[in-house]
Amino acid sequence: MHDYHMHSTFSADCKAPMEKMAEAAVKQGLQSICFTDHIDYDYPDTSIVFDVDLNKYEEAYQKARRQYEGKLDIRKGIELGIQPHLVKQYKDLVKANSFDFIILSMHTTDKKDLHSGRLFEGCTLDEAYEKYYSELLDCVKRFDQFSILGHIDLVTRYKYEDGVHHFHEVMEEIFKTIIPRGQGIEINTSGYKYYMNRLLPSKDILQLYYDMGGEIITVGSDAHRPERVGDRIDEAYELLREIGFKYVSTFKNREVEFHKL
Repeated sequence: MHDYHMHSTFSADCKAPMEKMAEAAVKQGLQSICFTDHIDYDYPDTSIVFDVDLNKYEEAYQKARRQYEGKLDIRKGIELGIQPHLVKQYKDLVKANSFDFIILSMHTTDKKDLHSGRLFEGCTLDEAYEKYYSELLDCVKRFDQFSILGHIDLVTRYKYEDGVHHFHEVMEEIFKTIIPRGQGIEINTSGYKYYMNRLLPSKDILQLYYDMGGEIITVGSDAHRPERVGDRIDEAYELLREIGFKYVSTFKNREVEFHKL
């Protein structure tokens, strides 16, 4: 199995060093992992700074890779927190650095972080979701330097009601944009951590992606501590098989690799 979304002390919200996360992966019997620490420029909550010293990140990655050589295949990724006004800045960042894998995620909409709940103030849930998905579509159309979209329905983690529209028409536009470019999406298992009792994204979105010809899909725990490394990845694989996917993906030097399920 492959855990392609996890963090280390290079993420401001994680206290576990790479070695501890890698050791947990070995104990779980994982074949490969990818560190995807947070860069989230202009994050609204100024009490936390999501930036990464990329020189030290490279040093720590190389050290972990050597330490676990023959036991675990470790790759170096990054998770970029996108906002419309940051597109140029991230283009420059990606051009100047090398990664095996890049997750593009939206943690902030309308310059309001999702975590605080401010996005949902003064509007209906449908209106908040429309802002999130429309802004994500705009960013995806203007920025193509990524491998997959992370937890594409993340907004539902923070506020959800049965019967709320999932904005499939906007999702279709996102998939029409990324699929021809050779980009994919992920299954993120952290929904269980946040008591959603499901994977992210929801099954209907995964089915839509599959029906539209999407093939590139990674699976990640989004672990911020060792005990969550590899969490429910087997369950995610089973859901992929149920929908009809034949492969799960990993990346090396930004090139996709397919592994038969």
